[in-house]
Amino acid sequence: MIYKLQLLALSIAIATPAMASETDDIERITVNSGFRTQGIQQLSSSVSVIPELAIQNRQAQHVEEILNMAANLNFASGASRGRFIQIRGIGERSQFSEPVNPSVGFIIDDFDFSGIAGVGTLFDVDQVEIFRGPQATAFGASAMAGLVSIKTVEADDNQQTRLHASIAQQNTWSLGAAHGGALSDSVYYRVAVQQYKSDGFIKNAFLDREDTDNLDEFTSRLKLKYIVSEDLTLDLNYQYFDIDNGYDAFSLDNDGITQSDEPGFDRQETHALGLKGSYNTSWGQLLVIASHSTSELGYGYDEDWTFDGFHPDGYSSTDHYFRDLDTTSIDIRAVSNESSALFDGKTQWVAGVYAKSSEQSLMREYTFAASDFSSEYEPTSKAIYVQTDTRLSDSFILHAGLRLDSFEIDYTDSSGFTSTNDDTMLGGKLVLDYVINGTTLYAGVSRGYKAGGFNPDERVSQQNRIFEPEFNWNYEFGVKGRFADDDAFIRMAVFYMDREDTQVSDFDVQTRDDGSATFIDVIGNADTGTNWGIEFESSWQANDALLLTANFGYLDATFSDYVLANGDLVAKQEQAQSPKRTFNIAAQLMLTEQLIWRVEVDGKDDFRFSDGHDERSPSFELVNTRLSYELENWTASVWVKNLLDETYFVRGFGGFSNDPRDGYFPAEPYFQLGDGRQAGVSLDYRF
Repeated sequence: MIYKLQLLALSIAIATPAMASETDDIERITVNSGFRTQGIQQLSSSVSVIPELAIQNRQAQHVEEILNMAANLNFASGASRGRFIQIRGIGERSQFSEPVNPSVGFIIDDFDFSGIAGVGTLFDVDQVEIFRGPQATAFGASAMAGLVSIKTVEADDNQQTRLHASIAQQNTWSLGAAHGGALSDSVYYRVAVQQYKSDGFIKNAFLDREDTDNLDEFTSRLKLKYIVSEDLTLDLNYQYFDIDNGYDAFSLDNDGITQSDEPGFDRQETHALGLKGSYNTSWGQLLVIASHSTSELGYGYDEDWTFDGFHPDGYSSTDHYFRDLDTTSIDIRAVSNESSALFDGKTQWVAGVYAKSSEQSLMREYTFAASDFSSEYEPTSKAIYVQTDTRLSDSFILHAGLRLDSFEIDYTDSSGFTSTNDDTMLGGKLVLDYVINGTTLYAGVSRGYKAGGFNPDERVSQQNRIFEPEFNWNYEFGVKGRFADDDAFIRMAVFYMDREDTQVSDFDVQTRDDGSATFIDVIGNADTGTNWGIEFESSWQANDALLLTANFGYLDATFSDYVLANGDLVAKQEQAQSPKRTFNIAAQLMLTEQLIWRVEVDGKDDFRFSDGHDERSPSFELVNTRLSYELENWTASVWVKNLLDETYFVRGFGGFSNDPRDGYFPAEPYFQLGDGRQAGVSLDYRF
């Protein structure tokens, strides 16, 4: 079925050369992340924008629920949410004792939450912007593979009040409210609050409960905008998240029915405060963006997945991780205007400095450890950057950017391991645009980077302790155009990425005295990695009543010359979390002026779960549908997620056995099931 749907997606795209949007006016689709706000059709990189209406159509609560809409994106769970994101096959898949060194950036407004995307809730979000390929000039090391940026609704003079309520199967409900306006002629505010709860899809047979893998997510925001004068504007942004989810996902029989007596948890409480100042001068704009966030994270699971007494040869163990994370950053940026453009006004420029410091403390409570494990991890980075945009002629524009980053990492833990790591890295881009008759063609090269580090687990051998920095060269050609009287448009990118000293996530399986298995996460370096592919996104407003969209991605991702933690040499291997084909197709039909029906299909090829074992996710297709009725300020909708109740997996492990019934032999695959079919109703009121 997957190939038939892909053929349908491609045929729609070819027959209707167009690009995805949920608005009648494509010129209104702008990308706000980065140095300047730009129309998406003029942006010289592969970017997807998922607007608020698309989020509402999918009834998406968390960012994991919209990632399948974009080409060449994937995610891994291994937690209550799919908070580990991969772009073009690159990205982390889990975190235990080790500090996360993210390849994919994750930003909410001006807050950098890279590595802790559990806070990616989507209530009162204006749009989600997805950048593919290295974004070093603007975002540094966190965006070696790309970036996911969530932009929430601003406090300004153009706001709507929103009330939202929904109920669904699995005892799922959501209540949210957002309101804003003017406190005076110069002060605006925006307040948003939402509570979401669901029992989840797991049944715990031993405890006779259906809520051990539950979701309990509270989101709140307060924004203030103070227009001090015609030249000076101050923005204050406070965000608070309280995530208190369960984690009870794995079973010995891979059937969604667990036997654990001590179900796990996946928690995060975050306070984030940001201040942005914008000052207009005769030469341009001076921006100062400062932020501070504190997060308390808890993650734990029942390691044996069963109860005490399940089997005479069984064991009982829990593994819990508690982190405190404080992050402070400041970005000072100068942006030119027409009067300060260089070379007779042909070259606009941006220059800035950036600094970020973090303190992360970990406490691990593990049944089989002689004592609790603790660590202190303190990374700091300082950067300078510059970008120029030069109009060479009426049709050609040259974009050039450079960023120099200096990293220092201090680490110490209770096992006696201490390390200091220093890296200075250079990244940037050089892109040439050609614009003709409303169509943009671009070709360029960009370089991303990620700092090196170390594997902190005391059981890791000395030769596997340190891993080197990674660099990613991206060569890309793209085209963006509008057709059929602007009712249809396309975006297509062809890319080739050459990764140097590719950081590979591996694990080492060790056997306890009782015969049961335990594993250690290990990061190492392969000599090279090659990721190439195509991204194609299209949309066509066929008539006043029918909108068709089709997005398609092809990816070939491999790494070479890597020695696994068990000593085996891998000459060449497919990279994990890298399905060759991904697609999203949708049809939206206005049955009447008030009644709208939408059907979407997401699909992925099979892919490896890990670089360190051979277990794979089968290919799958997920169907979502929504029927909505709009009357003045009200919208009522009936929706179904995973309409065909497809079985699919969001995480998988292999290379060991956790089952005492077969003597912990042979090795077996274990899977975390994705959500099954869920039907619900929602009501929204806007004024």
